[in-house]
Amino acid sequence: MATLKEKRTCGQRCEDFGRFVWNSDNGTFMGRTPEKWVYISLYYVAFYVVMTALFSLAIWTLMYTLNPYTPDYQDRLKSPGVMVWPDTYEEEVLEIFYNTSNKASWTKMSNILHQFLEPYNDTKQLECNYHNCTKGKYFIQKTFSAPHHTKWACPFMQSMLGPCSGLEDPTFGYNCTMPCVIIKMNRIINFLPSNQTDHPPYVNCTILDGEENVDKIEYFPDRGILDLSYFPYYGRLAQPTYVNPLVAVRFSLVKEKEAKIQCRVVSEKISYQNFYDPYEGKVIFHLKAMK
Repeated sequence: MATLKEKRTCGQRCEDFGRFVWNSDNGTFMGRTPEKWVYISLYYVAFYVVMTALFSLAIWTLMYTLNPYTPDYQDRLKSPGVMVWPDTYEEEVLEIFYNTSNKASWTKMSNILHQFLEPYNDTKQLECNYHNCTKGKYFIQKTFSAPHHTKWACPFMQSMLGPCSGLEDPTFGYNCTMPCVIIKMNRIINFLPSNQTDHPPYVNCTILDGEENVDKIEYFPDRGILDLSYFPYYGRLAQPTYVNPLVAVRFSLVKEKEAKIQCRVVSEKISYQNFYDPYEGKVIFHLKAMK
């Protein structure tokens, strides 16, 4: 027959707990002698020191193998994407529609271009990209000889876009039927557009629909060339002052007529027939001047 346990009072429980914390008869603190507590403390100190050392070694090894300028793993596209400004997208379709009689309409387009070209201001470029680059040749750099242990970047100035720079005509032709669009090729680290140094990439625009509505196409810089001196690109940290080379295209439109246009960057290593990426190597947009 089980015996009932004697109900202990609160004072007895406190007395038992005090004896557990410090037992003067056995000389123990919380069940262990001071000597055992020293051994346990030393064990855990050594354990955490070793774990901290292993973690620090692992982090140091990882950081030592990483290149601070170029990602070890990146999306190695065969060719870069192409974009156009003004970037007025409507449900995944790029439509540049404006009204020459509505100042708010064409001012919106010109403001987009002015904002986009701010980093290309001539004064800014001469201040941060003052290296004298050799035109027509790849700018191969094996050392970090630029200030702050970086690599040089060639200047691309707003004035190089000529009549489409916004300097001669702040409206970029959007107050009439001669609008300018700006073509930019996206960056890929260490990408060389061609195996040959005498064939630079260039922009070529064709009319896919409404050819009768476009009188003339002009390119700035001349022939729409993207000079080889802007390649290769070494990365944001390696070239913090790098700016993409641009090509401006000016269209002479028949009033109130629409045209579907494809602008392609033509070069040996730039493809444009990727069904899954409609912006690889080219960009397609609708252009219309209304009145």
